[in-house]
Amino acid sequence: MDRPHRVLLVDDDPLVRRGLRLILTSTEDIEVVGEAGDGDAAVTAVQAHAPDVVLMDLRMPGTDGLTATERIVALPSPPYVIALTTWDVDDAVLRAITAGAAAFLLKSAAPAEIIGAVRAVVAGDSVLSPRSTRQVLDHLTRERGHQEQEEAARSIARLSDREREVVVAVGHGLSNGEIARQMFLGEATVKTHLAAAQAKLGVRNRVALAVLAERAGLLRSGGLPGHG
Repeated sequence: MDRPHRVLLVDDDPLVRRGLRLILTSTEDIEVVGEAGDGDAAVTAVQAHAPDVVLMDLRMPGTDGLTATERIVALPSPPYVIALTTWDVDDAVLRAITAGAAAFLLKSAAPAEIIGAVRAVVAGDSVLSPRSTRQVLDHLTRERGHQEQEEAARSIARLSDREREVVVAVGHGLSNGEIARQMFLGEATVKTHLAAAQAKLGVRNRVALAVLAERAGLLRSGGLPGHG
């Protein structure tokens, strides 16, 4: 087996951290390498433990999770940040995703969802459901300006036709497996196209790709491919 995925837990409530630890350590492919109770301690812990994934509570006294996310994402070779929240797509989540968080999870998520989210972000796969993806994009693009639309369109124009198709599918909330089946490609090929698109567009996660696709007007045909 490859080395376990290394996870850092950040929450000001020790009971929440304990619950997350129990969930994540129930599987052999995930290792909890540290904990932090506030944003400042989270940044320090990332530098000390080099986790692959940070589960980040957004609302903490002192330095909050949003500020910590911004600082962590700015580090060299940063981990993936999964924002933790008690509300489905609230303003703090949207700001965290804008700051560079790879995904978000409800604290009420089932253990299998939490474990699956860690595995998915490390694999570069989808975490947000199609419904959640749509909500995120609607919120993030509601106030978009004409200049942002033009800039997004210019960026998207750098992609090949196939890369653009994959990015649009990501914007509709599809996983790598779903994209592969829809386009009759292998999952490895989908990952290659995603990596190329992220490099060309200067972004580091799927949500940022989806936001650019939305701003460029590529997701407005209505409906979610493969989801009825």
